[in-house]
Amino acid sequence: MTYIFQFILSFFASFSFGILFNAPRRVLLHCGLAGAVGWVIYFTLSQFEVDSVLATFFGAVGLTVVSIYNARILRVPILTFITCGIIPLVPGGRAYESMRHIVLSDYMRAFEFGFEAALIAMAIAFGIIFAEMSHSVLQTAKNKILKRKRL
Repeated sequence: MTYIFQFILSFFASFSFGILFNAPRRVLLHCGLAGAVGWVIYFTLSQFEVDSVLATFFGAVGLTVVSIYNARILRVPILTFITCGIIPLVPGGRAYESMRHIVLSDYMRAFEFGFEAALIAMAIAFGIIFAEMSHSVLQTAKNKILKRKRL
C-alpha cells in the first residue's frame, strides 16, 4: 500500500510541475509517470537501505529511460519529461536543513546536509547522463548491426 501511495504522490508532483512548466497537455500524464517511476525506484532502494545517493542515481536512470521512451513515442523533447519528472528526486529538504543549520550556527551539521544535497544533485546529473549515453551507444550499435545485415 505504501508503494501505491508513493507512486500517486510523486505522479501528482511531477504532473503538477508539468502544468507549471507549461508542458503540452497531451504529455502531462507521461511527465507524471516518468517522475513516479523515478521516485518508486528511489523509494524501493531506500527501503532496502541502499545509500540515498546511489538510490537517487538509479531513480534518475529509471526516470531517463522512461523519458527517452516517451520522447520517441510522443515526439516531444526529452527535457520536457526529465524536467518535470526529476522534481521528486531533488534534494530540497536537505538543502533547507543545511541553510537552517547555518542560521543556527551549527556549521558541521550544515556541512553534512549541504554535502549530501550536493552529492544527490550530482547523482541525478550522472544518472541522466549515464542513461542517455547508454541509450546512444546501444542505438549506434544497433544501427551498425542493421547496416551490416543490409550489405
